[in-house]
Amino acid sequence: MVYFIIQNFIGIVKRSGCSLLTETKYGRERAFMKIIAEHRIHGKSLRLVQGDITEREVDIIVNAANSHLQHGGGVAGAIVRKGGQIIQEESDRIGFVPVGHAAVTTAGRLPAKFVIHAVGPRMGEGDEDNKLMSAVRSSLTLASEKGLKSISLPAISSGIFGFPKDRCAAILVKEALRFLKENPGASLELIEFCVFDDVTVDYFEKEFAHISESL
Repeated sequence: MVYFIIQNFIGIVKRSGCSLLTETKYGRERAFMKIIAEHRIHGKSLRLVQGDITEREVDIIVNAANSHLQHGGGVAGAIVRKGGQIIQEESDRIGFVPVGHAAVTTAGRLPAKFVIHAVGPRMGEGDEDNKLMSAVRSSLTLASEKGLKSISLPAISSGIFGFPKDRCAAILVKEALRFLKENPGASLELIEFCVFDDVTVDYFEKEFAHISESL
């Protein structure tokens, strides 16, 4: 294990393989992040990490939202708790967002600059695959239209909305690849998937392995 003293930051970074743990000067762990896989596609990066999306230092993170943008529980609730009430207030001003679409707010106190609130489908409502594809495309398009360079997405709809995790991983990776191939001039240089639990990580890792086979 190697210890690095970071200039202008009172803390210790502990590296073990691809993992990153940061201890603050008060001894409290701030974040855990593990890089699982990464590919270069037409000069851009497609990355899979395991960790807390609210701690990701990217230009914009994606929140798996409901159509009314009421961020009460799960990752959505954590985003508001950590980022501040301003995120919910801006969401309230936006109002209703249809399934398969997305909207943008600022990120408050989060490390990211903005939050995209992508509304994925609830399992059983019909046409779920196409709605999830649309939510991913809407998110990537919004980020690119704002001229942003990096985005981190969760496994949209695979939590309380009940969308199967394996299908979610397949759709999200496929749509990200499609976007990178069809939009070489887009501002996005990094598309990242940030997932927390091991089961979901395994499904995404399998999809990334398929990328390796096709390159």
